[in-house]
Amino acid sequence: MLKLNNIGAPKGANRETKRRGRGPASGQGKTGGRGHKGQKARSGGGIPPWFEGGQMPLNRRLPKRGFTNIFRVVYQVVNLEQLNRFAEGFEIDTAVLADAGLVKYANRPVKLLARGELEAKGLKITIDKASKSAVAAVEAAGGSVTVNE
Repeated sequence: MLKLNNIGAPKGANRETKRRGRGPASGQGKTGGRGHKGQKARSGGGIPPWFEGGQMPLNRRLPKRGFTNIFRVVYQVVNLEQLNRFAEGFEIDTAVLADAGLVKYANRPVKLLARGELEAKGLKITIDKASKSAVAAVEAAGGSVTVNE
């Protein structure tokens, strides 16, 4: 009787792998299906997919534009709606936000943005940067924002 524990692949579905270089009777002996000599016949040989036969490669034909500003500051973003999990009068800084899982890194700068409603009252927030509307919303809820710039 056919059950889930004895279902197998149908006959002919699975083939044995080709055993290359195992003598003339195997059909894949001597050169092992690689032809005669040349780069592609060698072990470790072959050309990468991006090689264009010696033609000037695409990444060198196209012009380069722009630059990476090494002084750019990337802020981790926290929105007002995320601060509702904290109790009334709670003191919040970057380390607290990292412990709560709201930012990934405690040692990188954080910016407070004003998305959502802030229901938590009297929060004391110390942060690296904040939008004007976020500061106004926190102060309207009886809290304070200290910006470390």
